[in-house]
Amino acid sequence: MAPDSLAETQSPRRRRAGGRAGNQRRPAPGISSLRQAPWDVPRYADRPSEPLSAEEVERIHLGAMRILEEIGIWFLNEEAQEVLRQAGCEVEESSGRVRMDRAFVMEMVALAPPQFTLTPRNVERCVTIGGPHAVYVNVSSPPNCSDLERGRRVGDRQSFQELLKLTQAFNCLHLAGGYPVEPLDLHPSIRHLDAIFDKLVLTDKVVHAYSLGRERIEDAMEMVRIAGGLSHDAFEAEPRMYTNINSSSPLKHDFPMLDGAMRMARRGQPVIVTPFTLAGAMAPVTLAGAVAQQTAEALAAIALLECVRPGAPVAYGSFTSNVDMKSGAPAFGTPEYLRATQMSGQMARYYGLPFRASNACAANAPDPQAAWESAFSLWACTSAQANIVYHAAGWLEGGLTASYEKFVMDCEMLQQVQHAMKPVSVTEDDLAIDAIAEVGPNGHFFGGAHTQARYESAFYSPFLSDWRNYETWQQAGSLSAPERALAIWKAILAEFEPPPMDEAIREELAAFVTRRKREGGAPTDF
Repeated sequence: MAPDSLAETQSPRRRRAGGRAGNQRRPAPGISSLRQAPWDVPRYADRPSEPLSAEEVERIHLGAMRILEEIGIWFLNEEAQEVLRQAGCEVEESSGRVRMDRAFVMEMVALAPPQFTLTPRNVERCVTIGGPHAVYVNVSSPPNCSDLERGRRVGDRQSFQELLKLTQAFNCLHLAGGYPVEPLDLHPSIRHLDAIFDKLVLTDKVVHAYSLGRERIEDAMEMVRIAGGLSHDAFEAEPRMYTNINSSSPLKHDFPMLDGAMRMARRGQPVIVTPFTLAGAMAPVTLAGAVAQQTAEALAAIALLECVRPGAPVAYGSFTSNVDMKSGAPAFGTPEYLRATQMSGQMARYYGLPFRASNACAANAPDPQAAWESAFSLWACTSAQANIVYHAAGWLEGGLTASYEKFVMDCEMLQQVQHAMKPVSVTEDDLAIDAIAEVGPNGHFFGGAHTQARYESAFYSPFLSDWRNYETWQQAGSLSAPERALAIWKAILAEFEPPPMDEAIREELAAFVTRRKREGGAPTDF
């Protein structure tokens, strides 16, 4: 247990040595009105797309090393500066600039595991991060939300809870990421307490906590520990939750994110480091320069975390895209985003690190633009073999809005992507030579024995796409994809039941939230 943890004692009602109370095995609950694939963690079967040659990967690596050695990264956190000073880095006290020797950086990065397992309170929802594995995360952090009935609005707790229910309901989503919409009706000092309580009660998937200083991250870790029915030692023995930090590009890591990340690392909990490098704005206009800067910013923080706890689980995150050079607005789902993501995947594999990317778009409505930009983003993530796909469902307006209809539309795409990732079988039976001979040149395969034995599971079956002919579609109301998505999310919410949770654990969580609110929660300035 961290020496300055906010929760020094467990509830007197239950003393737990391990995880039996909360980490029980139980099946993932289903939504009867939703036709979807079963829970599964997909694996990549194809080769990744690699636009860079080995020589070009090495050039970007050497460029990142020059940035770290010659220019440096500004660590706006005195504790981080001291950790790096003790490790032999050159630290300017007046500015917080840190220069790192490339040998030191590579030594630290080599300590990070190439993959790790995340275990939530329901062990049936356990996922592996890294290697050939891919996991998908709901949209995270928009201040607004929208749907076809209520329109666009500022996020509140009700909408936050509704989007969490959708996160729980869809099997193609594996992690309950950052707030699917900010519940802005909750005061910032106590928002994290109610939000994480809702996450832990309404979902049984791995949860994310925002790395924003001491109180928020310590509270989050304690709540995840309680929800899992874990002792402090059991919590720290393996990854149970995760966080993501962003650099303040160009070339800075700020105080609260570094503080939270170091606290997570000390207790063995994973940190994804994702520089926010938009080419032409916060990074060079060239993709090679932007990815080199991204790599330097990511490796600098990863080296710090490996100093804090050698072997700490981490991931290399990419968010490099471009801006509209006419307006300065971020653009996503672009050819540049595709290439930058593929290049970033190559860099992550070069360093032996798990890789995070995102399903992003700039569209303002769940319209054809949103669909094609997200399809392009998912192509980027899949061809780059991202291990963690952030904002996989629900992202609109460059991340300013979470759309209920887009959430459902994205999950249809995710389920199709995950189906397409399955390896193709080419057995003698699959070749169907006997069936071809049986049908001959004048028949058809509809009634053949080979087809009849396989037709129910032969092809992907969508829950949102409408494959009926025009007349039948028209007679059914001529509903567009967003209108059909509206009906689906409403049905899910009407039918939703929270996953099981031991009542004593729920009471202990609620008591912790009450106590921390009484104590004032977290400061709202840094």
